[in-house]
Amino acid sequence: MSDVRIDVTDQDEFDRLQAKLVPLWRSIDHFNKDEQTVVVVPSAEVDYPLTSSDRQAYEERFLFLLLLLRQPRLRMVYVTGQPINPTIVDYYLSLLPGVIPSHARRRLFLVSTPDASAGPLTNKLLANPGIIAHIKSLISDPDRAHMIPFFTGWNDRELSMRLGIPMYGADPRYLPLGTKTMSRLLFAEAGITHPLGRANLSGESDLRDAILEMRSEHHSLSRAVVKLNEGVSGGGNADLRLDGLPVPGSAGEADAVLSRITAMQFELGTLNYDEYIAKLADVGGVVEERIMAEEVRSPSVQLRITPLGDVELLSTHDQILGGPNGQTFLGSRFPADADYVVDISKQARAVGKLLADRGVLGRFAIDFVTARRDGGKWKSYAIEINLRKGGTTHPFLTLQFLTDGMYDPDTGHFTAPGGHQKFYVASDHVESPTYRAFTPDDLFDVVMMNDLHFDQTRQTGVVFHMMSALPARGLVGITAVGNSHEEADKLHADVVRALDEAARGATLTG
Repeated sequence: MSDVRIDVTDQDEFDRLQAKLVPLWRSIDHFNKDEQTVVVVPSAEVDYPLTSSDRQAYEERFLFLLLLLRQPRLRMVYVTGQPINPTIVDYYLSLLPGVIPSHARRRLFLVSTPDASAGPLTNKLLANPGIIAHIKSLISDPDRAHMIPFFTGWNDRELSMRLGIPMYGADPRYLPLGTKTMSRLLFAEAGITHPLGRANLSGESDLRDAILEMRSEHHSLSRAVVKLNEGVSGGGNADLRLDGLPVPGSAGEADAVLSRITAMQFELGTLNYDEYIAKLADVGGVVEERIMAEEVRSPSVQLRITPLGDVELLSTHDQILGGPNGQTFLGSRFPADADYVVDISKQARAVGKLLADRGVLGRFAIDFVTARRDGGKWKSYAIEINLRKGGTTHPFLTLQFLTDGMYDPDTGHFTAPGGHQKFYVASDHVESPTYRAFTPDDLFDVVMMNDLHFDQTRQTGVVFHMMSALPARGLVGITAVGNSHEEADKLHADVVRALDEAARGATLTG
């Protein structure tokens, strides 16, 4: 996750550039008619290797931002590593409510690099001054423009400086606030519940000593999670089993704990023990109790801090997790369960206030584990801060842009102008080898033939994303929007069933 540090313009100059966001933000209303240019640079940064096609799919995951072109004087420059299939662009423009697609298309400028390698997009741009000059030429007024990155690293900041426009996202000097170690410290400062654990670990002996301390506090501790400070989507996590060990404080306990550490199960299957411990020594990490109960869920709260310093609660989700140890993000259900949505929202606001006080800007999320035992009340534990956009950003904004609805943070309800509450199930991991035969047009045929396409009259249906991952991976993303959790679940299941049936038919006829 760490960017290659490069020379950046001094902090005062960057701060002056960021100050342009304040008057720009004040001029933007719900349906802004002032001229502005948005430069989207969705440089994907994850802690596992990506192929060139994988990275392109992640860069296209934010094509929902094309829905901003419903603002009649907005220009958008959308940058990717490789050219986007025109059919995919047409698909998003066709979703625009109340807008002539050709009018929107004239205000959209697609820029791609000549570098087809699997490297991060921002790095490619910084290595090509000609492309940066071309992007600058597409910005009509630098005082009414800003850049939207995915992950605001040092290279993203440098790109913002070279373009001469502010960056809507956290200054990378604040990135340590989003590490697993700082998350725990901020949770403690905010006075919100978080799991038993230890932070600031930097190697095997630190991890062993931390577990010994935790066992002395909690004698029945049976499961723990080790997390690298800069892990994304659970990829830096390791599952640690501690049941059946010698009594805390007894002879042989330290050796027994060490043997369990060496047997950790890594969420990212490509890692081995030596590599993981080396990463722990390099970037640091934490260990904390893994919350176990009859019912365990993983909700999250999405917030933003505006250029005016206001903390706004945007949405809540129940995350859908999978992977070897159930810690890999696969998708989400919106909104989070009503039984705990108000509780986690209140806790998240407290952390948001601390981040705002420190000068953080932009979107971020706070993840929780919520547990219930014997049918009692749910208890929520804050587990990490994601100081960036994430897997819940694109489906929620897709819903918001398509419906013009509003989220009420006091109730956890999202209501469209027609009065219907809206719900969705979203996933980046609808995948099958048989889907490799599909083109984007094939997907559109499937949803149209099965009446699953997003319909503006009903404001329900399915929206696709990450379609460029089909040929190499047989993977596509889906956001299924309904008027209830049950309807959204059914739509998601129906589109998967329809894709599977179409794929079987293609195989048989092929």
